[in-house]
Amino acid sequence: MIPSDEISPHTDSDSPWKELIEAFFPEFIEFFLPEAFTEINWSRGYQFLDNELQQITADAELGRRTTDKLIRIWKVDNIEAWVLVHVEVQSTSTPDFAERMFVYRYRIYDRFRKPVASVAILADESLSWRPSEFRQELWGSEDYTRFRSIKLLDYQSQEETLLAATNPFAMAVVAHLRALATKKDRILRKQWKLELVKLLYEKGYETSKIVNLFRFIDWLLSLPQQLTLDFWQELAVYEQEKKMPYITSVERIGIEKGQQQGLQQGLEQGLQQGLKQEAALIIRMLERKVGDLSVEQVAQVQSLPKEQLETLGLALLDFEGISDLRDWLGSLR
Repeated sequence: MIPSDEISPHTDSDSPWKELIEAFFPEFIEFFLPEAFTEINWSRGYQFLDNELQQITADAELGRRTTDKLIRIWKVDNIEAWVLVHVEVQSTSTPDFAERMFVYRYRIYDRFRKPVASVAILADESLSWRPSEFRQELWGSEDYTRFRSIKLLDYQSQEETLLAATNPFAMAVVAHLRALATKKDRILRKQWKLELVKLLYEKGYETSKIVNLFRFIDWLLSLPQQLTLDFWQELAVYEQEKKMPYITSVERIGIEKGQQQGLQQGLEQGLQQGLKQEAALIIRMLERKVGDLSVEQVAQVQSLPKEQLETLGLALLDFEGISDLRDWLGSLR
């Protein structure tokens, strides 16, 4: 069991949700608001209104304000409407959540006079916390608003259906639920993470969709350092077998990881460690492809500079035997 103090803070971040909504907004509506999907004129496009949202929230003293997205759409009758999306990922309930939804809604209408659909994605772990309305009244005068509240925990019984679906948000929900389920079991998390990433390929997604969904899965299903390295090695072998290196690259596993370590241990030390990890990954891929390497060949690969490791990482995809590696190394002399 991996100690809890190695858990990455990314698990509770809202940023990957926001990025996924930006990348796949029509699919977001289709998955979470199917009745609205057919009422939107998608041929007119849509627009993210970050500046407008900032205007209405700049002076609101209602806690975190970084989890919201405001989008302009047009209905099929060509009436302009706005969609306010809030993703709530805090593990504990937020007392002022419904009030915040109310404030944002009336501020949007007050400033821009546009009809607003308010949607809350509740990604927390409480089954009982389900805010969906805000009401206040005094002496016969009343303010009231109701918003769409979607609880991700409600999808727990639908995992098989979600895994079979093609909508990227079906995969996103599964990744989120598995992140919650594996907070104390990082070994199982690594297995599930690899399973989900492989499924991206099996679904036949285009490269950009695979990469966007991978970033989401990678962020939510964070792993400690050693399991991260194991994950990347296994994924690299899988991609090499499929001849589809969409995600892994020597730079991803090596330089990026080296830079992360460099923040803590000194950049140069981190980069050197990254190169060692690159070489270890390449050696494992070579052994899977052409068989056991000699001690001399292992040493040669380990001594290669970054640029040549990158070149070897691509060249080995076409190797058929150990002679191909021998010839490739010989060409460097």
